[in-house]
Formats: sequence, C-alpha cells, structure tokens
Amino acid sequence: MSRAATLALLERYYAAFNAGDWQTMLDCLSDDVAHDINQGSRQSGKAAFTAFLAHMERCYKERLADIALMVNEDGSRAAAEFVVHGAYIATDEGLPDAAGQTYVLPAGAFLAIDGGRISRLTMYYNLADWTAQVA
Repeated sequence: MSRAATLALLERYYAAFNAGDWQTMLDCLSDDVAHDINQGSRQSGKAAFTAFLAHMERCYKERLADIALMVNEDGSRAAAEFVVHGAYIATDEGLPDAAGQTYVLPAGAFLAIDGGRISRLTMYYNLADWTAQVA
C-alpha cells in the first residue's frame, strides 16, 4: 500500500470517528485487527472492536481535533496525534462517576497497515490527566 493510500485510509477512519459512523470505521479495519487499549489489554478482531465502540458510545461523547497523520514511506506504519474533546456521559467501571463532565485531552495512536486495512491500533493518552479533569 502506498503512503498516499494509507493517508487516505486514515483520513477516512478519523472522519468516520468524528461522524459517529462506526460501520465506516469497521470497514477500515482488518478482520483480525489488534487493538491495544490505553493502559489496558490487547483485544483482537472486529467483534471485540465493535463491542469496544458500543461501550465508548455509552460512556463518552468525543470529537477529535487538530489531527496530524504521519505515515512511513511504504505505507505500512503510521501515527496519529490529536486532541480529544469529550464529555463523560455514563460511569465507566473503575473510573470516577460520570455527570456530563467535559475534558480536553491530547492523545495519539500508532497503527500498522496490512492489505489496505488497519491491522493494529495502539492508543495512548494520559489517564491521570483525564481523571483529574473529570474528578
């Protein structure tokens, strides 16, 4: 996959995130996608990612801004940096109680691309910063 094709894939993926278009996001993923959740475990496959999206939709309302995409020469690896603008709308297990608190949080992702789809998505953000904003 070319660098330009990977950029287009990531632009489609993140635009779908901001539009709440989960199906388009899923279409950008390989069937066996590996999803490394920030400070959590690795989940594998589209079914697990679909469940993750449902959980996120229940607990959070988020929009990404200032998205910067970086792709290596052969298009096989990429990184994304962005700012999450969110609202904490339902309590997530093990986290503070939700009451509609808003937050602004820098975050990033590392991605692997295989066969024209995202095959690995590793997320990073500062959980202590998020917790301080919603506590």
